[in-house]
Amino acid sequence: MKGRIIIFTGKGGVGKTSTAAAHALKSASEGKQTLLVSTDMAHNLSDLFEQKLGNAPVEIQEHLEVYEIDPAYVMEHDFANIMASITKMLPAEMNASGAEEYGMFPGMEELFSLLYIAKMYETGRYDRIIVDCAPTGETLSLLKFPELLSWYMEKLFPIGKVAVRVLAPVARQFYKMELPDRTAMNDIQKLYVQLIGLQELLKNREITSVRLVTVPEKMIVEETKRNYMYMNLYDFNVDGLYINRVLPQEADNPFFDEWKEIQQKYVEELKENFSALPICYIPWYGEEVHGVGAVERISRECLTAGDLFEPKTITERETYEKNEKGYLLRVAIPGADKNEVELFQSGTDVVLKLGNFKRNIPLPNVLRTYEITGAKMKDGRLGIQFEGKEQ
Repeated sequence: MKGRIIIFTGKGGVGKTSTAAAHALKSASEGKQTLLVSTDMAHNLSDLFEQKLGNAPVEIQEHLEVYEIDPAYVMEHDFANIMASITKMLPAEMNASGAEEYGMFPGMEELFSLLYIAKMYETGRYDRIIVDCAPTGETLSLLKFPELLSWYMEKLFPIGKVAVRVLAPVARQFYKMELPDRTAMNDIQKLYVQLIGLQELLKNREITSVRLVTVPEKMIVEETKRNYMYMNLYDFNVDGLYINRVLPQEADNPFFDEWKEIQQKYVEELKENFSALPICYIPWYGEEVHGVGAVERISRECLTAGDLFEPKTITERETYEKNEKGYLLRVAIPGADKNEVELFQSGTDVVLKLGNFKRNIPLPNVLRTYEITGAKMKDGRLGIQFEGKEQ
């Protein structure tokens, strides 16, 4: 069986770290070599396990290693060749600032965090990689960045060799920018190939899945629903929901009666909106979740499903179907209102906008001469009709 990558995300403060850590302990207890890795710059794993972590995975018990990613360190020590290729594309004054200034590129740190996770997966050392991600918006930026960057690179590549031969002297003279030579361009093309491989890994439903952590409170429930919608927009497989800090119904204290009623309302709303997903309930413990013992308690009492680490395909990938009119593209966006979705065709891409998020879906060659003639939302899936003539 292939290894697994399981990514935990949710609004800050809902218990992502403890939930991810509980899975890691459970995995290790099954004798599976497990890596628990944090991509959140506000790392909590060292505090949770009460152990100092460094710039490499640290074994904290048999079959379990823990690592808090430092993107700057990873960029410099694990991907120096890629850094050198990107450096060649910078204007001279930016180039002089060195690798430590790469934070000026939005998403660059996230990219190298993902590349590191992919690298660890490809070593075959780990049976399971559990990822404690940053809060919701940052996680989405993290996961969508490889697709976004590779899309831009794909648009650039058709003029790549011409640019090297014709534009390089002009760029040097007028823009003080050193375009990459043929060797460097090959390196950049290698980066493009890595990005494509990274996308395929993140969207391989047999390997990678995203799991949402939430608590039964109004604002957080609303964000969880939006998170699920956006994850599906970008075609990630969400295969689990964890409702944390649920007050036990048997709690015999009048102080909690109103809170239990409020929580029950939002638990029911979550069950209704996420009926397709396996749902796990984690109670509100009377003690702080701190230290291995507290995490083991969550693992022992809550993570009891026999198929906890098995891949589950909850929503279908985007599909193209040939029909009497032409072709129908279906994209799953559960929870989206048809009035929220903006849709248009730009060149050889379909562009979907939902709130502040936008996704470009490249069209297959057969549809390059087709046009969108209609769209309809039904049962959480957007159907986009194309009509035209095949060339």
